[in-house]
Amino acid sequence: MTAGTNTRPAPFFSRDRIVASPGWSRWLVPPAALSIHLSIGAAYSWSVFKNPLEGALGISGTLSALPFTVGIVVLGVSAAIFGTWVDRNGPRAAMFAAMCCFCGGWLIGSAGLALGQYWLVLLGYGFIGGIGWGIGYISPVSTLIKWFPDKPGMATGLAIMGFGGGALIASPWSTAMLDMFGTDSSGIAKTFLVHGVAYAVFMSLGWLLVRVPRPDWKPHGWTPSAPVADSIVTGGQVSANNALKTPQFWLLWIVLCFNVTAGIGILEKASPIYQDFFPAAGVAAAALAAAAAGYVALLSLSNMLGRIGWSSLSDKIGRKNAYRMYLGVGALLYLTITLMENSNKVVFLVATMLILSFYGAGFATVPAYLRDLFGTYQVGAIHGRLLTAWSAAGILGPILVNAVADSQEAAGKSGPDLYTMSFSIMIGLLVVGFVCNELIRPVNDKWHEPAQADGTLQEAKQ
Repeated sequence: MTAGTNTRPAPFFSRDRIVASPGWSRWLVPPAALSIHLSIGAAYSWSVFKNPLEGALGISGTLSALPFTVGIVVLGVSAAIFGTWVDRNGPRAAMFAAMCCFCGGWLIGSAGLALGQYWLVLLGYGFIGGIGWGIGYISPVSTLIKWFPDKPGMATGLAIMGFGGGALIASPWSTAMLDMFGTDSSGIAKTFLVHGVAYAVFMSLGWLLVRVPRPDWKPHGWTPSAPVADSIVTGGQVSANNALKTPQFWLLWIVLCFNVTAGIGILEKASPIYQDFFPAAGVAAAALAAAAAGYVALLSLSNMLGRIGWSSLSDKIGRKNAYRMYLGVGALLYLTITLMENSNKVVFLVATMLILSFYGAGFATVPAYLRDLFGTYQVGAIHGRLLTAWSAAGILGPILVNAVADSQEAAGKSGPDLYTMSFSIMIGLLVVGFVCNELIRPVNDKWHEPAQADGTLQEAKQ
């Protein structure tokens, strides 16, 4: 460019606009990521709206659950479709798009409730909101890994913990608003409206604050370790398209799918499982329901803490060893509750809480596992494609547990016997996942992108 030529600033939502200046603290990135994940994590509080929707719109339990189911499926699909776009355009544009879709979904759902049109709730909350879940879920991942190459498991665990813990905030908040506005269509519409506006404000903190590091940046005093022979940690960078051609990607897809299936099978049916295992003769139905609700809260807390605790541990013991624990110990825990049934409540509680902690940890550890295998080049796009395993598990887990329980009940069984077969299937799935994890080896050099030692090509191509 010739002297005296005016230079225009980079577009507001471009990656170039948010390159951090020297001295900018990387510890501002986790709060930015949390503002997104805590918001979209409200998805796990959908059960609060099920009964009010059934009464207000006169729909069945299946239809009242459909917006959540559609949202989870769309989450995985949209993460896969938009993953490359997220990596190319940077976290600010992605977080803003996630906010528009997620909050717009609440507002469209609010309009649908005000008009008595259920299909608008399904379109808004489930489909458009689900796109927001998918883009929002993956948008901070590659940025966090680049800011924390020395602690990738801790960094992604801290953010993804927000998705697991979002319901702990959203559930009581939504319940309080329903108590205030009412549980008719108008009251639920107002609750949806407040959610959409409030989350838009909160998520704006994220996309305004987030920054990306300079290509030559690295943590003070940190030196990358040289690749170790037979280690899964790659010495190169792999594109999203090439990652799909490797056996490592598909082995990890099965690992994630079966780990999530095992956890979501309990999480989706937690309250009925508890009441079937511990019916407590003579106890009032309301008291038993309250105890079951407390159990659900414990599982949610375990899900959240597992995301930061176990994923941080994976920085010390390695990602492969971490998944050995999630899958191998998880299978043993399922075997324990299958054999012991309801003979010891403490063992049941500890076992299921650990299973749910491994469920959450699987989500939080997998971005760092992908970074180890494929590098940071297009890890966000690769992560997005891998999340289709979540979509599959979101269907497989509930179907397994519910369908088997229904068939056992039809056969005259009750209590823990309703779940013996489905829990046995979960053990088998976890064992298969364990074997797949063992089969993961370093990615062949032929899939590496050329000449990326200094990161210049990486940033230029994104």
